[in-house]
Amino acid sequence: MNKITLAIALAAALVLPATAAAEPPAEQEQQQAAHAQCKAKRGQSNATREAFKAKYHSMSRCVRKHAAEEAAEDTAARKNASKECKAEASDPNFTHEGKSFAEYYGANGNGKNAHGKCVSTKAKELKADMDEADAEEAEDFKNAAKACAAERRSLGTDKFADKYGTNPNKRNAFGKCVSKRTSSDA
Repeated sequence: MNKITLAIALAAALVLPATAAAEPPAEQEQQQAAHAQCKAKRGQSNATREAFKAKYHSMSRCVRKHAAEEAAEDTAARKNASKECKAEASDPNFTHEGKSFAEYYGANGNGKNAHGKCVSTKAKELKADMDEADAEEAEDFKNAAKACAAERRSLGTDKFADKYGTNPNKRNAFGKCVSKRTSSDA
């Protein structure tokens, strides 16, 4: 009895570290995508870095915010893809390249994995579209920051602060300018 208990304990000790240490791939990918988005938004110029700091205060806050958005995007992409695939599968007239739904999407001999393959394919396409929109948003943010920096140089710091600042000391003027320019374009 003791030998069996010892063997089970040893097997569990060997298996647990391998599974506990591994971060789920989806979460890791979301963190990496969020970090890349934040780096893109932060940019290289002083203006984009100032706007980034005004909006997010730190890289970690930005990453947390965008990682949550990435998770929501992944979920939405899978749900929408699943709906599209169910509609295609239930359509008796579905043909793509002369193949039925099971023949087109199925990777095994009987086509029973067709729905899963369809969802995977469509979810990747939908997520790519969402990522492209995120990249455009980051570019818009950087362009707005650069435009605000140019406007601040042309107006002067005091006039710029009077125009955009909303708090008593008007120190939020740059962030408000960037926010106004990015929200008006959307």
